[in-house]
Amino acid sequence: MGRRFCPNGARACVSGLRGLFGPVRGRIFHALASAPPQRSPARASLAALLALLCLAAVSAPAAIAATERAPQPPAGQPPDKMFVEANELRYDTVKNTVAAVGDARVYYKGRVLEADRVTYDRKTGRVLAEGHAKLTETDGSILHGDQFDLTDDFRDGFIESLRADTSDKTFFSAPHAERIEGDTTVFNKGTYTACAACTGSPDKPPLWRVRAKRIVHKNDEQMIYYEDASLEFLGVPLAYVPFFSAPDPTVTRKSGILSPHLIDRSTLGYGVGIPIFWALAPDYDLTFTPTALSKQGFLASGEWRQRFDIGQYYIRANGISQMNPSFFPTSPWGAGNQTLRGSFESAGELAIADQWKFGWAFTLLSDKWFLNDYNVPSQTLSSNYIAETTSTVYLTGQSNRGYFDLRGYYFEGLSTHDFQPQQPLAHPVWDYNKTIDIDPANSWGIGGEVEADFNLTSLSAAAASYQSVGTQVLDNAYQMYNVCTNYVPGTVAGKCLLRGVGGEYTRTTVDISWKRKLIDPIGEVWTPFAFAHVNGEWLDLNTTNSYTFSSSFGSSTFSNSSQLNFLGNRDVSFYGAFVPGVGLEYRYPFFAKLGFGSVTVEPIAQIIMRPNNPIGAFSNVNLDAQSLVFDESTLFDWNKYSGYDRFETGMRANYGGQFTLNFKDGGYINVIGGQSYQVAGTNSYATADAANVGLSSGLDTRASDYVGALSIAPNSAFSFTAKSRFDVNTFEPRRIDLVGNYNLGAWTGGIQYANYQAQPVIGYYVRREGLSLNSRYKISDNYFAQGNITFDMSRQFYPAALIGYTSPGPFAIAAFGMGAGYNDDCTTFSVNYSSIYQDNGNGALIRNQTVLLQLQLRTLGGTKLSESFNNTAALDGVKY
Repeated sequence: MGRRFCPNGARACVSGLRGLFGPVRGRIFHALASAPPQRSPARASLAALLALLCLAAVSAPAAIAATERAPQPPAGQPPDKMFVEANELRYDTVKNTVAAVGDARVYYKGRVLEADRVTYDRKTGRVLAEGHAKLTETDGSILHGDQFDLTDDFRDGFIESLRADTSDKTFFSAPHAERIEGDTTVFNKGTYTACAACTGSPDKPPLWRVRAKRIVHKNDEQMIYYEDASLEFLGVPLAYVPFFSAPDPTVTRKSGILSPHLIDRSTLGYGVGIPIFWALAPDYDLTFTPTALSKQGFLASGEWRQRFDIGQYYIRANGISQMNPSFFPTSPWGAGNQTLRGSFESAGELAIADQWKFGWAFTLLSDKWFLNDYNVPSQTLSSNYIAETTSTVYLTGQSNRGYFDLRGYYFEGLSTHDFQPQQPLAHPVWDYNKTIDIDPANSWGIGGEVEADFNLTSLSAAAASYQSVGTQVLDNAYQMYNVCTNYVPGTVAGKCLLRGVGGEYTRTTVDISWKRKLIDPIGEVWTPFAFAHVNGEWLDLNTTNSYTFSSSFGSSTFSNSSQLNFLGNRDVSFYGAFVPGVGLEYRYPFFAKLGFGSVTVEPIAQIIMRPNNPIGAFSNVNLDAQSLVFDESTLFDWNKYSGYDRFETGMRANYGGQFTLNFKDGGYINVIGGQSYQVAGTNSYATADAANVGLSSGLDTRASDYVGALSIAPNSAFSFTAKSRFDVNTFEPRRIDLVGNYNLGAWTGGIQYANYQAQPVIGYYVRREGLSLNSRYKISDNYFAQGNITFDMSRQFYPAALIGYTSPGPFAIAAFGMGAGYNDDCTTFSVNYSSIYQDNGNGALIRNQTVLLQLQLRTLGGTKLSESFNNTAALDGVKY
């Protein structure tokens, strides 16, 4: 019959193969080199490989059952040679074919071809794989098909009923596919998706897929081209595109068109922006985004990014020549009188040495409304409501116990009430800190730790910055700018504070401290310490500038000369002050081990002695110590001011203690509290400066208010923290902070409540109170819902005559949002609604409501669609 059969047996295989190849010598893997000279090397190698598969089975009996071993070639197999294993070999002399039958596997250059039957046609040099055919590529991608018809090097061929699973977990399928030149695969009537098939229902359509007349995957270009394509969700076509292309899943960056974004705003009209990305080199790229707006014209945006071995930087630019500037409010509420508008931004950081970094970040704007009007993101933007951009250039160095930071700052206020001449320029701010351990053996037994802290701050501003005390006094022209007219600093009856000086202010501060911790035989911890605070100030006030705001409603003027009411009549002046001090801290921790955990009780006491007043003189300027919060975190600080412009004086005692209960399962309870007492000398917190800092702080009485905190975390599901400051005489809470969090598996969230007593002497003329809630529920592995709400509980206390509204009660909604979404290995979809207060440009608040829809299809990209609308008619009872 012209057919020889080689069952599992050495003699039968050798007998059947000698007529084809002659004597077989040596090991099976080396025999593949003895190819007949009349055939091409690749084809001869494959023919010999198929013919000798029986010997491979005999020499390695464990390979007879191919399904019992992983598809890996034997150890020692040369990577450029072929190897075949199967249950049996069949040679057809009539058809001149060699067939490997039964769990056949062919290994060649990292690829593995598997099938029930693999047949090699010696005349055509093609390989036919049939029955459960599978080809595993070198990158781990797997091609399944009913039949593979390939060239003997696997480069080209046809595949029927193809299903391809790539190493990036993406999936192609087609009734017929063709491989061309080894790097191009054409899927006729193909589909593509990044969604894995359902485990229980593999025939069910994936969540999404692209179906096209032809899908062409070019490996050399790393691109996928789709012709006559439609996007399907759950098998239902939703969008059609005649042609589009996308990088294949292996690409992290590639030139091309990115996902467009849609715009719909009342001042801009309808618009679409199409980002075009150029990957110019491995280390730099460019993105250009032309955006067409129906009401304003063409907005051009560009971004350049570049990386180095030592860092990176970017440059962004946006610009437009507006068709309808009048759609925006006019100055000072908006840029309605400007045609050309734009922004320029750059940021970067370079590691210039092992421990040193140089960096910058700056933004230049045509006007302060541009970023918000055109919804332009900015890295230097600090907030969306009380907004400003911060530009800086810096040099930093850091070692194990040392720190150096030198930088300059420029601030641009973006809120309606900001007046730019009042914004300071920092040139520069320089900080240096170093901690040194002292060896007692080399210091006459002194030992301990020495810390040196240095700060140089140099600021300048054209205009002084005032703030009203109590009810705000705003200008008559626009009701936007704070223009105090009655200056009585340092008393509760005063009408104004000086927040920033007009002119030049430079201060140098050096703080040097020493401390050493000593533990006596019974476990008491004694920490003696000493310090010295040295300040030098140079002040050059600008008392000539004045500013007038005028409109049809009236006018108001404020002048830099008024700051002399706070600082005294003085010319260019230098001030120097020195405050030395010594102190002792005492702690005595008691430990107890209980059946359910351990307990620690620790009394703490400090005594700090300083001069009654600084040696020398401070100016009355306070620019960097205007925030003073007295709570348990600052109770045992030697100096409780937040900055360098102020420093404690006199003798003060701080005392209190803490209790900690640690449970065996990891939970804990901690309580800490205490009080501060001015023993002797001048109480600096009762001595007002130009910003009245210290007054109404809880430290301005001889015996301070009581402060304390309670933290409870019984397990990983709950945590709660309560912090408060209580009046020293009535024990009435003056400041309350409550924070709670829960994690119940699928349900997580938190609650935050704050209640701060009114402090009119420092500008807070009503009680500040608020409540915030947030929660997220994981409905299933893929679905979630979330929400948040914030109540402005202070609005009920605002003077109605000032703003003009009907009291909304204690639960006025300041912001809230809700949303839901879906997330799996291939798709992210979410829809969110948010409602927040926003400055509408005329000094009032509006409720900005936004619906944001986001869709991200893995490997294809994503899109965002947002719709914003404002409610200016009413705001929880507010009437404008």
